[in-house]
Amino acid sequence: MEKSELILLPGLNRQVRFLIQKLNGKSLLNVLVIGSFSELVANKIVNKFGSNVDIIVEDYESLINSKYIIRNSPNINVKMMSYDSTDYPDVHFDLVYAQASISLTKRNKIIKEVKRILKPGGFFCVGEIASLDKNVPRFVHDIYDNSDLLPLFYEDLEKYYTERKFSLIAKENLSSTLKDYFSVSIENYNNIADTLESGKKSYYKKVINKIKHESNAYLKLGADKYIGLIAILMTKESN
Repeated sequence: MEKSELILLPGLNRQVRFLIQKLNGKSLLNVLVIGSFSELVANKIVNKFGSNVDIIVEDYESLINSKYIIRNSPNINVKMMSYDSTDYPDVHFDLVYAQASISLTKRNKIIKEVKRILKPGGFFCVGEIASLDKNVPRFVHDIYDNSDLLPLFYEDLEKYYTERKFSLIAKENLSSTLKDYFSVSIENYNNIADTLESGKKSYYKKVINKIKHESNAYLKLGADKYIGLIAILMTKESN
């Protein structure tokens, strides 16, 4: 796989591949992708399904960066919105996709908003950062706190979503991708930053510093025993 095609998110290219395999042949006219660094995901969805894709990010630097990356992609649009309070109409999207972007302290509000804007029978594909143990050490809690994460215990994920009227189609454990994600992301982000002007470079430097901290904890301190990633594909129930 060429570096230029590598999705620099936890799960790498595996989550969008999981989505495409499970929804092959489906019609997805309007798609929402939630989260920064999701441009390659959006492009793969456009290429596979011919969709119109909106990406939403929550900060101005991500917005500017994303607009630059998708500047030659007419079927992709990026907007800055809070994930739990968008300006989209009710029942608008055929698919909402989130790759390691909504396992946050405000997850409940985000999921409520996803339900509002997703069509009945529409698809929701989420990559959830999940705890692999109910009792995690202090340094893992520090990682969660620094990134505003509130991971669920991996065995509770299906129950969480079925209680909110989503029906499970498929799930896949992508925890094995996290080691590769941390190993390759720093190098890739450094290469990107080195090609940019100073303003955009400073944005990537902040991303790199955050990933370096998380990478050290994951690869050297044993956080891999406690932090996982689960991809889930669901459909919104009609009632």
